[in-house]
Amino acid sequence: MLYKFKTKNAADVIMLEPNGRQILQIIGKSPAGQGIITASETAGAITALSTALERDEQATSTPQSGATKEDEEAEEQRQPVSLRQRAAPFLELLRRAQKDGTEIVWGV
Repeated sequence: MLYKFKTKNAADVIMLEPNGRQILQIIGKSPAGQGIITASETAGAITALSTALERDEQATSTPQSGATKEDEEAEEQRQPVSLRQRAAPFLELLRRAQKDGTEIVWGV
C-alpha cells in the first residue's frame, strides 16, 4: 500500500506504507487508508514531527569510543535512510499547507 498525501498548493508526497504509517503515528493521526490533517492541526503536526526528528538524530548520533575516522565513515555508508530524510518532503508539505491555510488529505 502507498500513502499519497495531497494539498492544494504543493506537489503530492507519496510514501510506502511503513514510512507513511510511522509519520502519521508521530503526528497523532490514525494510519487509516483515508484521512485529513486540517489547517488548524498543521502547527501541532509540524511540532510533533520536528521533535521526533530531533530525538531520532540524538539517538543515532552517539559516537563509539575508540572508533577511527575510517570506522566512522564506513558506518555512515552502512546506515539506512534516516527518519529526517524520509520525513523531509512531508514536513515541507505541512509547512506549505500551514502557510496557505489548507488541509492535507490522503486516500481520497
